Amino acid sequence: MSRVASNWERLVRATLEREQLRTSRQGHIRESDDLLSAVPPSLEKRANIDAILQAANVIEDEDPNVARILCEQAYTLAQNLDPKSEGRGVLQFKTGLMSVIKQKLSKRDGVRIDRNQDIERLWQFYQSYKKRYKVDDIQKQEQRWRESGAFSGQFGELEQISVGIGKVYATLRALVEVMELLSRDAPREGVVRQIHEELRKIKPTTDELTPYNIVPLDAPSLTNAIGWFPEVKAAVSAIRYSANFPELPSHMEDSQQHRLDMFDLLQYVFGFQKDNVRNQRENVILSVANAQSCFAIPAGVEPRIDDKVITEFFLKVMDNYMKWCKYLRIRSAWSSVEAVIRERKLFFISLYFLIWGEASNVRFLPECICYIFHQMAKELDVILDHPVAQPAKSCTTESGTVSFLDEIISPIYNILAQEADVNNDGKAAHSAWRNYDDFNEHFWSDRCLKLSWPMRKDSPFFKKSKKWRGASKNGFVEHRTFLHLYRSFHRLWIFLAMMFQGLTIIGFNNGKLTTTTFKQLLSLGPTFAVMNFIESCLDVMLMFGAYTTSRGLAIARLCVRFLWFGCSSAFLSFLYLKIMQDRSREPLNSIYFRIYILILGVYAALRLFLAVLLKFPACHTLSDKCDRWSVFQFFQWMYEERYYVGRGLYESISDYARYVLFWLVIFVCKFSFAYFLQIKPLVSPTKIIVNLSDLQYSWRDLVSKHNHNALTVASLWAPVIAIYLLDLHIWYTLLSALIGGIMGARARLGEIRTIDMVHKRFESFPEAFVKNLVSSRSRRVPSERHSSQESLEMKKIDAAKFSPFWNEIIKSLREEDYISNREMDLLSMPSNLGNLRLVQWPLFLLSSKIFLAIDLAVDCKDTQMDLWNRISKDEYMAYAVQECYYSVEKILLSLADGEGRLWVERLCREINESILERSLLVNLNLKKLPMVVSRFTALTGLLVRNETPELARGAANAIYEVYEVVTHELLSHSLREQLDTWNILIRAKNENRLFSRIHWPNDPEVKEQVKRLHLLLTVKDSAENVPKNLEARRRLQFFTNSLFMDMPPAKPVSEMIPFSVFTPYYSETVLYSSAELRVENEDGISTLFYLQTVYPDEWRNFLERIGRDDLTVDQDLQNSSSDSLELRFWASYRGQTLARTVRGMMYYRKALMLQSYLEKRSSGEIEDGYSGADFMSSHGYELSREARAQADLKFTYVISCQIYGQQKQKKAPEAADIALLLQRNEALRVAFIHVEENVTSDGKVSKEYYSKLVKADVHGKDQEIYSIKLPGDPKLGEGKPENQNHAIIFTRGDAIQTIDMNQDNYLEEAMKVRNLLEEFNGKHGLRRPTILGVREHVFTGSVSCLAWFMSNQETSFVTLGQRVLAYPLKVRMHYGHPDVFDRIFHLSRGGISKASRVINISEDIYAGFNSTLRQGNITHHEYIQVGKGRDVGLNQIAQFEGKVAGGNGEQVLSRDIYRLGQLFDFFRMLSFYFTSVGFYVCTMMTVLTIYFFLYGRVYLALSGLDRAISRSAKFLGNTAFDAALNAQFLVQIGVFTAVPMIMGFILELGLLKAFLSFISMQLQFCSVFFTFSLGTRTHYFGRTILHGGAKYRATGRGFVVRHIKFAENYRLYSRSHFVKAFEVALLLVIYLAYGYTKGGAVSYILLTISSWFLVISWLFAPYIFNPSGFEWQKTVEDFDDWTSWLLYKGGVGVKGENSWESWWDEEQAHIQRLSGRIVETILTLRFFIFQYGVVYHLQASGSSTSIWVYAISWLALLGFVIVFQVFTISPKKSAYFQLGMRTIQGATFIALITGIVLAVVFTSLSVTDLFASLLAFIPTGWAFLCLAITWKGFVRRLGVWDSVREIARFYDAAMGMCIFAPIAFVSWFPFVSTIQSRVLFNQAFSRGLEMSLILVGNKANVQI
Repeated sequence: MSRVASNWERLVRATLEREQLRTSRQGHIRESDDLLSAVPPSLEKRANIDAILQAANVIEDEDPNVARILCEQAYTLAQNLDPKSEGRGVLQFKTGLMSVIKQKLSKRDGVRIDRNQDIERLWQFYQSYKKRYKVDDIQKQEQRWRESGAFSGQFGELEQISVGIGKVYATLRALVEVMELLSRDAPREGVVRQIHEELRKIKPTTDELTPYNIVPLDAPSLTNAIGWFPEVKAAVSAIRYSANFPELPSHMEDSQQHRLDMFDLLQYVFGFQKDNVRNQRENVILSVANAQSCFAIPAGVEPRIDDKVITEFFLKVMDNYMKWCKYLRIRSAWSSVEAVIRERKLFFISLYFLIWGEASNVRFLPECICYIFHQMAKELDVILDHPVAQPAKSCTTESGTVSFLDEIISPIYNILAQEADVNNDGKAAHSAWRNYDDFNEHFWSDRCLKLSWPMRKDSPFFKKSKKWRGASKNGFVEHRTFLHLYRSFHRLWIFLAMMFQGLTIIGFNNGKLTTTTFKQLLSLGPTFAVMNFIESCLDVMLMFGAYTTSRGLAIARLCVRFLWFGCSSAFLSFLYLKIMQDRSREPLNSIYFRIYILILGVYAALRLFLAVLLKFPACHTLSDKCDRWSVFQFFQWMYEERYYVGRGLYESISDYARYVLFWLVIFVCKFSFAYFLQIKPLVSPTKIIVNLSDLQYSWRDLVSKHNHNALTVASLWAPVIAIYLLDLHIWYTLLSALIGGIMGARARLGEIRTIDMVHKRFESFPEAFVKNLVSSRSRRVPSERHSSQESLEMKKIDAAKFSPFWNEIIKSLREEDYISNREMDLLSMPSNLGNLRLVQWPLFLLSSKIFLAIDLAVDCKDTQMDLWNRISKDEYMAYAVQECYYSVEKILLSLADGEGRLWVERLCREINESILERSLLVNLNLKKLPMVVSRFTALTGLLVRNETPELARGAANAIYEVYEVVTHELLSHSLREQLDTWNILIRAKNENRLFSRIHWPNDPEVKEQVKRLHLLLTVKDSAENVPKNLEARRRLQFFTNSLFMDMPPAKPVSEMIPFSVFTPYYSETVLYSSAELRVENEDGISTLFYLQTVYPDEWRNFLERIGRDDLTVDQDLQNSSSDSLELRFWASYRGQTLARTVRGMMYYRKALMLQSYLEKRSSGEIEDGYSGADFMSSHGYELSREARAQADLKFTYVISCQIYGQQKQKKAPEAADIALLLQRNEALRVAFIHVEENVTSDGKVSKEYYSKLVKADVHGKDQEIYSIKLPGDPKLGEGKPENQNHAIIFTRGDAIQTIDMNQDNYLEEAMKVRNLLEEFNGKHGLRRPTILGVREHVFTGSVSCLAWFMSNQETSFVTLGQRVLAYPLKVRMHYGHPDVFDRIFHLSRGGISKASRVINISEDIYAGFNSTLRQGNITHHEYIQVGKGRDVGLNQIAQFEGKVAGGNGEQVLSRDIYRLGQLFDFFRMLSFYFTSVGFYVCTMMTVLTIYFFLYGRVYLALSGLDRAISRSAKFLGNTAFDAALNAQFLVQIGVFTAVPMIMGFILELGLLKAFLSFISMQLQFCSVFFTFSLGTRTHYFGRTILHGGAKYRATGRGFVVRHIKFAENYRLYSRSHFVKAFEVALLLVIYLAYGYTKGGAVSYILLTISSWFLVISWLFAPYIFNPSGFEWQKTVEDFDDWTSWLLYKGGVGVKGENSWESWWDEEQAHIQRLSGRIVETILTLRFFIFQYGVVYHLQASGSSTSIWVYAISWLALLGFVIVFQVFTISPKKSAYFQLGMRTIQGATFIALITGIVLAVVFTSLSVTDLFASLLAFIPTGWAFLCLAITWKGFVRRLGVWDSVREIARFYDAAMGMCIFAPIAFVSWFPFVSTIQSRVLFNQAFSRGLEMSLILVGNKANVQI
């Protein structure tokens, strides 16, 4: 046992030493936790063992004996709580603690310990400890302040005396607790009695340590100013318990810590959890207080919340509930809002938040929460009317306890969990189980009332779905089929079909509108009816599975629409056929014609009337009035389905007009192009082909007899139709780019796009800053400006207000190591608080200007005005000259006294008079200025140093030299004589008193001016390139540019909208460890080496910041714990880490603290005793308690670290890093899921789940704030939204910004958050915004060319793209982060994302769908930006795009897409379609167009029709025919999709830089990358809709510089790109071999160059963009690795990355559904055309078209299969006849070769026929392989699965060799690898990066 204890102690100590070394840092040193981190959760929850051990650790050095007593008591507590050590980790903890106690005992050196004296020793130490830290004095001072109530002026002093007092209180609290335990059974006399008296006294003091989140409600804190804000006091008072409330039991009396309030009553009545009550109490108090502060700060001794504020908050929270009641036509819990008194409103608000706060996964069911609230509010109403409070029956359990969780939430959660089990981890069909939406929509009908209250557990709602009968879906079924695209957007397809039909009819009638043309155009009527009938059929089919549970009216509507469109389509078709048959009469004389026109006219008029009435914004008032008529209700019901969501999806008439005009312009362009360049050119060829007869086919024609060459016409028209369907997206792209560019220019984006522009316009920044970013409270701008003096004064005031903010921005750039110390000095701006008569600008604007001005003065031969005019041409030179003169005057006056001061005053007076009289050049010898400047520079060089007697004497001599030079060199003869004859000076000079002593500049203002003047006179280098760092430049450019953009004015911090930032985190990198930074990859490249090379300037700045020189090596930093930690943070801040995100988001708090502090000071409320002259000084703002409290009142940051609890238990490094972030950021909060395992009586382990919120306590340890029990495992759906949902209850404020863990923020952008939040109160259409879109900057764009491409693509979408989506199209959704949500709006409507498994895998965008459907409004704003990291390697990018494309495939199946497609008006629906799933549909159609075109050409080539038609018609040279065929060429290039990117470049970089950037991208193969991405999106989008399989793909967010193995690339891209590329290549080869093109090779190249480009891109892009992809050594290693992988046998547990067989099995896993198998089978049939066509072109077949030719080819194929089977037989199967098998194989090989040779020699079979046979048989073999995989189960039963596997291996080996051979060939040439490195890392080269050094690695350097 002793050995175990010893080992345990060694392990603990080693761990703690590593932790202390890793986390120590100056100012944030985390003290050794000893055994704190090992305290088991089961013990930690039930006793303060960790606090006792922490106290023992603190006092170990002061009194080891007392520390020993504390450790022993901790052990006793642990033993009492768990005597059998059954809890997890308890035994290990006890053992370790006992070893520590023994160690302490051993240090006693044999001295006997008398434990009876322990209590007295504790008491004596306690007394001395209190006295040492003056605790009693501090308490008395605090009590005086408490009694006086005057805290606002005392927080500065309180801050000084309370530094570290928190730790003292914590230690005292632990000592008191131990003394209480020791004295519990002792008689109360002597020391024991004194201890009990002390317990009573110390309790209020230790309440300071009571855990709280933001507001210390349970224990008011003197050091936290929030509780003393009048609005907070008023909010606390508003919910306080009143005498007219029901009486509570006696045990719930008021206590000192917390007075009874409404929440206590609700907790007693409904059994809400204690921490849920505490959490929501604070939430409501903060919400009400902030609402009041936005309205008006309450005044008076007892401030009161305004009734209007409570009413508005009540209406906002209850808005969804009241709409729900109105929709269901049920009476709400109150008769009218006006009848609800103030207290009842607060009760209802509190009840709603308590329900929501404990609802767990039920929060995803907003209308279910409405139902629960509805029933509980009615119960509450009854209870409040009784004099005595009684527990609610609905929440009372069978045992008599009251629990809302057990009785209300758990039953609902249980059925949710059961359905999630049916889901089978996303593998089950969506139609087989109920998701969150299905459960929620149960409450959209009055059937939910049948649940009654308390809820009936036998209700169908609580019945689990059965696999054999499917789920009871509600209103919508997500069947997996492409037909959803037609069903959801049928209006689009009907419109396109009818327009195509109409244009085609006009084209075939030569563009003439004759009677015949008119009659043919009438066929549009039946077309419209039939297509609507198809849509109604899909409605009926795709609702299968929801008939029994859907509303009766919904089912009736389906049936009525089905019958109506079925009958109408049949009737209209019948009438139209009759009209066409009756050609002998005039149309007007035909009765059928008249009936047809009448019916068509009436129907069209009715549809138009309903469309205008329901979709046209101006008619909605009229439609609401008509809604009372039954007839109108019927037609409206027929026209569109009525849901709870989706009502009122209309915009203002002006917005409607804008997006209608947008689409009308597109329609004009699209249909003009379609008619003149697509349809019309094909009319003549089509007519000719249709009329051709007796065409000679090269094969046995089976389907083209007597059908007018239908297949030929189809092959001609198919690519044109495909282009027609997708080119609408191209026209949208072009127009949106144009509109977006114009809007961006109007918004003034890109006005400041270079650092030179920053220099030139800096003078205008202060005024713009004050106008937009300074609140009206501190603005003080006069209404008129009359004189130049007033204008100068206002500029100076603006500069004074601007300078502290600008300097903090510069300081943050320095802290982030983007600029050096010198650059910080040059960029910093003077405070402008002095009495200089001008504005002082940063030195980077003025540097070297003085020397240029001196040169002008020395060379000046003109007048004073001419000289000044030349100087004033550079305004900053003029500022420099003026500042220099005024500064010299002020400095000299401050230095000199007596006669010297008189000389200075007279000199300045003479110079001023000379300037006024314009005689400066006469009175001064300007050629002597350099001499004067040199003397004065020597003087300032002394004055900038600290005063010493030697320096004082030197300064006196220097100023005397200045006097001599000025008097005898600079001044004219007359002035010199006047001064030399001045008696006062002569006497002083003779007596050696002139400048004999000076006043050293000690005044801060004078010292600042001396330093600044010295820099002005010494910095000769131009500062045009300051700052040098590109990122610093970009940030300053964007910030200064944004100052001139339109934004709402900023309100004071106290009146701004409060908000939270919310970041979900799972297990990504938090902070790079020292080991991670130094570990090398296979090339010897470490992350640290990479970062040092990529960011050399930032590395130098980092070393300068920590006081190291440039020669510092890594080991030197490692030896210093503080420098090592700084290094870790420096590296982490350049990656996509949580640490970077936290630092960025905490800038919000820093900005608010600064703004609040300066607002208070500028308005005269000086809290820290500074003089009025310093009213804009930011000094000390971070220590201001009031500024910190104001920031905390308005800002909350919560990170949802889902598995943080598990990470802590496992001692994972991520847990320690998160704890470190908590220590460094006092306002940071971490929420996580805690799992507690309990062993039941029968030995089973049960798990309880808790949602916890923690912060760092005074010791830097996690302090639990809230712990709310959950009904079960919260992860029932997708991980990220579930992670967000459990923690969202801990957010605060009216807004919430969603931030991903790979994002960043900047201080200068955080300063604009007040303006952004004011957009919620702005006018952006009919409705207030509910989501504010924010611009993103992708900060990973400079790593490589791929990162640059991705950055440009992303930037184009998040700027120009979303700009147009928000305005004028009004269809912007939520595309991820960093949008800002209206928190109250969304938490009452299901949250900020959806979580149903798989269907909501793209969880973010569903928040936008939900917001729009619930009448929200989503805007976009670009004057503020947030950083965002993106994937930087091709594999990362491909997986990310695959994830997004798969998510869009799931969206196609979703009810949200369906409802938006149905309920939007037609034009808004178009915008929504082409900017959501339509983008991926058009992407897929682009690829399909290539297939349509090539298969059409191959059909014509193999059938011989191209030659036959050419000979018969002689029209293949027709230009119209060529134009029609070449139309696909333009589309395939995809050049138009790059237009938005180019427009963005032009807008924000300028025309020249945009052109150069675009050319650079082309040279770096961006076209290859985007073409490759086209294949990625197409593959995953199509496969997801067809088979499913969408999933989250962890892309990794590290630095990608490693070489990717060939096999890894092959595994990832084989099925998505390589197979498809080989198919296209095969089509192109066959077209080349057998096709006919009149123009020969030129025509072939023009027709197929884009297809060949696609083939090359899809095959070789992964290797072109692979670092060291063409290095010979790497190529050899890749080949060995690939062959090993290919030949390695799979098995159980073998992963696909290790074995081809395992990978092959994984690749087939997505084919599971019968519908998918059928579609795959149909698609596979296309491969059989190759064999059928090619065999008839063999020389061996001659000109025969007999079917026997094709039959014989099958015999040949069968022979090849048999031969292959002989050679690939498994060695295991032939183990017993190896010799015979080898004999058979040898004979077979000889026979095969002999047979082929004989056939070539003696028959008509040629050598070319052999290669042609490969073209025939390879596709056929692939077809059989695909069919075998598709019907895998059947093939297995046949027993040929092993053969199929070997054939598949052969195909993969062949494809791999075809790809590998060119790579190997190119790798022979060394220069290719160099060129590749240059192409890949060109952006890094531009930053001075030698990427070849990185790729070669650092091993050579290490070896040296």
